[in-house]
Amino acid sequence: MAISLQKGQKISLEKEAGQTLTRIIMGLGWDAAKKGGLLGLFGSKNSIDLDASCLLFNEKNEVVDVVWFRQLRSQDGSIIHTGDNRTGDGDGDDEQIIVDLNRIPSHVKALVFTVNNFTGQNFEKVNNAYCRIVNGSNNKEIARYNLSAQGSHTGQIMAKVYRHNGEWKMHAIGENGYGRTFLDLLPSIISNL
Repeated sequence: MAISLQKGQKISLEKEAGQTLTRIIMGLGWDAAKKGGLLGLFGSKNSIDLDASCLLFNEKNEVVDVVWFRQLRSQDGSIIHTGDNRTGDGDGDDEQIIVDLNRIPSHVKALVFTVNNFTGQNFEKVNNAYCRIVNGSNNKEIARYNLSAQGSHTGQIMAKVYRHNGEWKMHAIGENGYGRTFLDLLPSIISNL
């Protein structure tokens, strides 16, 4: 059973998965909040474009690479973004970032996952939004973080996946921010490393 992450919580990904992890998937899902209509039942949907990003940091807390909707693959090929979903339509994950942990270069010490609302609505306007970490070997969910009804922010620094004593761990940062892309969150990301 997956852990429901709380802001600031730290977990061992391998302990929670019950096995050595070689691949993880960060999944992002959401639905647009309905607008108008009788009690919101017959209204149309707002177009909401959430974007998942993964920033790679070295020991000096410098960004060495970024995977996002404008660069779907890390320079070394260890991280792949499955593509930009601009509506949140459909079931399951709307965007995924697949990480081959064994291929992450040794100079990369941390991966930071962010979510931004590119269309600018705050998270109060987004329904059923979540971010989750999945074991890429068996597709079992390890941890989940609820994003919906979180407030007036338009971005969030979700989590940091980092190396510690030869093991991959995760810190659920859950820091709210503002901006359409990870670039707007960068000063806050660095202060949370």
